[in-house]
Amino acid sequence: MTRSVTELTVSRDDTRIARLAAAAIALTVAEAAIPLPLPGVKPGLANIVTLVVLWRYGWRDAAWVTLLRVLAGSLLLGQFLAPGFFLSAAGSIASLIALGLGQHLPRRWFGPVSHSLLAAFAHIGGQLTVARLWFVPHDGVFYLAPVFLTAAWVFGLSNGLIAAHLLTSGKAPGRT
Repeated sequence: MTRSVTELTVSRDDTRIARLAAAAIALTVAEAAIPLPLPGVKPGLANIVTLVVLWRYGWRDAAWVTLLRVLAGSLLLGQFLAPGFFLSAAGSIASLIALGLGQHLPRRWFGPVSHSLLAAFAHIGGQLTVARLWFVPHDGVFYLAPVFLTAAWVFGLSNGLIAAHLLTSGKAPGRT
């Protein structure tokens, strides 16, 4: 009887993405311990890692880090396939789409802060859309939009400023 052996080769890119995803997952788990003023209003600290990855390595790597963070974070927090998982996934996919489109904006005028704001607003839009279509089948969910949009503004701005500082100071994770 012959044995079939499948061998996967791990590249430097794979290792870098895994390390950055681990940092984003750690921030997600740490953030889960922070008391929330309102359900669903979180600072999104892991998005700082996504922004750094986007600016250093491009959209593809940022997408991998984000999707791995959502999946592993939900597994670690016991929320996989729970409503929060689907809201997080929808927001993350909407954010990634916004970041992908935002990459085509002139870098002279659009930096990590503007990209963070685009992603934060897209994230809220994705979550509200899923909440409206699936969890709350009436337009009353949109009465919460001002609260969530304000949170997106505050946290999108602060996360973008932190990412911009890390990128300019050379202290951002991911240098290989």
